[in-house]
Amino acid sequence: MDSSLILSNILNPPVLFFFLGMLAIFVQSDLEIPNPLPKLFSLYLLVAIGFKGGHELYDSGLSPLIIATLVAAVLMASIVPVYSFFILRIKLDNYNAAAIAATYGSISAVTFITASSLLDKLQISYGGHMVAALALMESPAIVVGLILVRVFATKQIALSGDEVDEIENSETSWGEVLREAFLNGSVLLLIGSLIIGVATGADGWHKVHLFVEKDLFYGALMFFLLDMGLVAARRIQDLRQTGMFLIGFAVLMPIANALIGIVLAKIIGMGQGDALLFAVLCASASYIAVPAAMRMTVPEANPSLYVSMALAITFPFNIIVGIPIYLQAIKLLGV
Repeated sequence: MDSSLILSNILNPPVLFFFLGMLAIFVQSDLEIPNPLPKLFSLYLLVAIGFKGGHELYDSGLSPLIIATLVAAVLMASIVPVYSFFILRIKLDNYNAAAIAATYGSISAVTFITASSLLDKLQISYGGHMVAALALMESPAIVVGLILVRVFATKQIALSGDEVDEIENSETSWGEVLREAFLNGSVLLLIGSLIIGVATGADGWHKVHLFVEKDLFYGALMFFLLDMGLVAARRIQDLRQTGMFLIGFAVLMPIANALIGIVLAKIIGMGQGDALLFAVLCASASYIAVPAAMRMTVPEANPSLYVSMALAITFPFNIIVGIPIYLQAIKLLGV
């Protein structure tokens, strides 16, 4: 593998600020980002990538390639939780297996943003419709994860004589499940920004492009990843209880999902930039939207497992070495 790709990614300023945040925790510094600001940075990043993606989608229009990409995105978000669930059941109960599977079927917007910043640095083009793919992949995994819980955990509980209680719980929770999956704040803001970017076209872009373009965007991303480094380093302590099986899953499953995504990208006919972003979406794991939904709907699952796996292992792995590995694989496969 070309080590210069990894070096180029690591020497990206936002990634270095992620390391700085982790270092601050390891050396027991009092560095911290005041509580309202990480949320503000997160909202800004979602607005910026959504609006920019909407503008680029306005310019390109909907082609057969774009439609095929969006269909593939929904397909991957729906099937990854299924086979992940059956792998995880080797060591875990149905509740924890379903929660972790849903986490790995969904996506990390910050990993996507980090990959797009590397593409910008390498001057590799990519399409704005990938933001639509990002938005579409957030929610299906939550629904599939809950279906897995209802199907397999219900059977398990029925054997112990508690079938009635489980059925009642499933009937009362589905409305909230669907609401959390499709109307949670990050999904709504991302899709709304995308639609506004398409609807306002060139005139809207001219008015706000300075707000969503690179200079301000990368400044916010540096602060956000600094905070993510602080949070990830704190979560590493939670990994002591996961064992090598879950640590291995948190590294190997993203690689496997990325390779499946790259093969699909080659079949569809994506360019290198779009293929990398699609692979990253397939390889990433949610540490915001899905954990929020799982905490509400699957309280039997242990949040320290799926949150720490996604945030303290998979996220750093992807932004440090995963993204360059996926790009090198794309080049080797001739995508």
